[in-house]
Amino acid sequence: MTQQIKTIAMVAGEASGDLLGSHLMEALKQAAPGVRFIGIGGPKMQAAGMQVLFPMEKLAVRGYVEVLRHYREIVGIRRKLRAQFIAHPPDLFIGVDAPDFNLDLELALKQHGIPTVHYVSPSIWAWRGERIHKIKRAVSHILALFPFEASLYEQAGVPVTYVGHPLADTLPDIPKRIAMREQMRLPMQHKVFAFLPGSRQSEVRQLSRLFIETAKLILQKLPDARFLVPLVSRETRAIFEEMQWKLEAQELPITLLFGHAHDAMIAADGVLVASGTATLEAALLKRPMVITYKMPGFTWWLMKRKKYQPYVGLPNILAGRFVVPELLQEDAIPENLAQALLNLVADKGAVAELEEIFSDMHATLRQNTAHKAAQAIMPYLVARK
Repeated sequence: MTQQIKTIAMVAGEASGDLLGSHLMEALKQAAPGVRFIGIGGPKMQAAGMQVLFPMEKLAVRGYVEVLRHYREIVGIRRKLRAQFIAHPPDLFIGVDAPDFNLDLELALKQHGIPTVHYVSPSIWAWRGERIHKIKRAVSHILALFPFEASLYEQAGVPVTYVGHPLADTLPDIPKRIAMREQMRLPMQHKVFAFLPGSRQSEVRQLSRLFIETAKLILQKLPDARFLVPLVSRETRAIFEEMQWKLEAQELPITLLFGHAHDAMIAADGVLVASGTATLEAALLKRPMVITYKMPGFTWWLMKRKKYQPYVGLPNILAGRFVVPELLQEDAIPENLAQALLNLVADKGAVAELEEIFSDMHATLRQNTAHKAAQAIMPYLVARK
């Protein structure tokens, strides 16, 4: 008797979800040979064998204005997916992050008897905690990346599995800093700073002047300092270069990189990083950092009113206390950032303590995430006849 081939529908909305989704697909193929995948994913999920129904770029829009501009198209795609999956039910649906898109879809599919798994908990612990009620109605199971998230769902009666963070599986325990310095031709006696102003164009616009002026102040105290600025696209690079010209800072020892954020952080004595996933990457690479962020005043006011914790950076959230400085909004001025970075790299004891904290964090988050996620999903797949 031949075994029925199972179909898994998946939707990822941006590059980070495409990477997560592709790792999960490979783990599921090992656990359930012959399984087929259909839905929305990027190049990595396509390479893993997904039949793509709509291009992922259609969902990868950020910010209120951009979302409003593309709202009708995005809602139209969700409506078509819902109709297709209800007419031809998959054995399981997995929403990979993208909660604003996926939760409504999961709600409709679950009501039609299709098991739904949501991979990556929305940040209900940071703001908009009321979403947990919708999540409970929409998902059969949630896969959480951080250990403290599991208890929140257990208390609300939502089936949950803590699966760890995939970055902890891929980033090295002990980064090879000397080798990276040699590879990048950076002398060990020079202080090197990695400046990460974010991946979005809006972030680089907000932060480029601040970062360049911070570099100028550091150079006054450390004339041999070097700065590495990884940027993810031609557009963000152009924004940063334009600010360099505007501030007449072309002669500063700033090296712009296309990508290579991990290399820059490994080589660095200290990291200045925009709040986001890059703060976790810096922690897993055991680098002392200062976290900063600036946003339009009204958006900041809204976010401040809704947030539940005194910190925004993932290393501080995971530690449950301030282990690295956060200088946000009106506190984010060049004088403060330069002083915080100089203090940090000069204090060998503080650097050693941070390395120890970040090593413990790495061990906690390393769970062989894709395998663990696949094992949590399999009972839903096996239960479907």
